[in-house]
Amino acid sequence: MNTPDHLQGHLPADHRLSPRWQFRHLPLIGRMLADYPAQDLWQTDFARLPRALARQRQRARVFTEQHLLPAADELDLAPHLPAGECHPTARRILSEAGKQGWLSYFLPAPLGKMPWGTVVHAPIWQSCLIVEEFSRGCGGLMLLLSAHHLGAMPLILSGHVHHILKLLAPVYRSCERGDPHLIAFAITEPAAGSDVEDGHGAQTYHPGVVATPTHGGYLLNGRKCFISGGDLAKTATVFAALQGEGMESWTCFYVDCSDPGYRVARTELKMGMRASGAAEIELSNVFVPTDRIIGGLRNGWVLNRATLNASRIPVASMGVGFARAATETAVEFARHYKVGGKALIHYQDVQLHLATMVAETRALRALVWQEARLAWKPRQLHASLCKFHATDRAQRVCEMAMDLLADHGARHENRIEKIFRDVRLTRIFEGTNQINRLSLIEDWQPQLLDPDHPAGV
Repeated sequence: MNTPDHLQGHLPADHRLSPRWQFRHLPLIGRMLADYPAQDLWQTDFARLPRALARQRQRARVFTEQHLLPAADELDLAPHLPAGECHPTARRILSEAGKQGWLSYFLPAPLGKMPWGTVVHAPIWQSCLIVEEFSRGCGGLMLLLSAHHLGAMPLILSGHVHHILKLLAPVYRSCERGDPHLIAFAITEPAAGSDVEDGHGAQTYHPGVVATPTHGGYLLNGRKCFISGGDLAKTATVFAALQGEGMESWTCFYVDCSDPGYRVARTELKMGMRASGAAEIELSNVFVPTDRIIGGLRNGWVLNRATLNASRIPVASMGVGFARAATETAVEFARHYKVGGKALIHYQDVQLHLATMVAETRALRALVWQEARLAWKPRQLHASLCKFHATDRAQRVCEMAMDLLADHGARHENRIEKIFRDVRLTRIFEGTNQINRLSLIEDWQPQLLDPDHPAGV
């Protein structure tokens, strides 16, 4: 079958009126100023990245192609397992991810697997590159691998060297041996989703998980829900209020999930990201020694907010990955599906549709990279803006892909319906997008309230 040399309505690249032909025939200095390589868009961005980050991005892409994409359908369609059970394919991927360093890349060697070449770049930027690649392959497996870093973040952000060396480093070493040790991040409670992510709501919320002082430590009682990876985690950073006090007393406790009184009550049968469990956890007099208080008593609220600021930009990159997967799927469909004797890609209205999807996806990536590369100390305003805008627009890109595929978009084998189910969750966790909009305003208050200075945007 002959491959056409141009799309209908466009000139071939070797036509004298084509920009490609024109640029190639400019003088040398003109080519230096105007010519460009005929790369695909992913390769174009790859060439613009710092070399160490580009290598890490390439490694993530290879891992996705070899492990995540082939298992995506199997795990999405697998029966809902009882709490605590892990699908053999998911366990194999977790083990391989640990060996390759995908569960320990937030610290450099010898503590973790962050390449030394990337140390000079914000770790959140590195995380965004990896998360985008994993999301493109499978949202559920991406979350299975990524939620672990959320659980570990309070240990890092506390700045307590002893906890990093004695608690986090052994976790990383276990993962690198192929024995995955996942850490869960437990903040959400049955009566509080937004109230544990927004100060105004937390002010009047009566905490559901309470820490009671006892000899040598504290006893935790209460329930946490919707905890990503909480069903398989071996340890968890659990946030609890001190007995008789409000949310101002929130404290982060590092809990061993095998301790008496800790129980995974159930996991949710979810709409999307189904390869990763969302667990409800029951705490009944779980003893936590004093030396496993992370960041000090009553510092849990600031650790929680700092963790959310660090994680919301990678959540935005999930949206980029889903938008990219939807766009690539739509392009492939348009190249092969025929209407009226010719492939859809030759119809101008389809080209306009695809051009909008590409522009949306690349604009979102540009936003994420701009914020992530400077996110050594991520500001709430920037992180929240990035999160809600990228995930809202990513869902719109997925909807455009479904529009293009029409009836075919609802069929599981065409990927779009799974991507659509997966992308929807990004607008809910790490604070709903409504809460993130309010977080932007909350952070911007000093400028908004000062009548003598313009609140520039």
